[in-house]
Amino acid sequence: MIRIVLVFFVMALIAAAVIGVALMVRGSMARGPLPDDPREILRRRYAAGEIDEDEYLRRMSGLSQDW
Repeated sequence: MIRIVLVFFVMALIAAAVIGVALMVRGSMARGPLPDDPREILRRRYAAGEIDEDEYLRRMSGLSQDW
């Protein structure tokens, strides 16, 4: 009887650990780009009208270059 309870307890702990890891991974993926990412800053500045399309495209092109 004790073995059965112990097996169920261990299985419950493993299930809780798997669910916890899955929720942490899901949460970290849902965050999106970091606020200080240069591309995100450019997107916000373009959306706010601080820079025009030509400036936005020129700067994004510069960020995608491998230096």
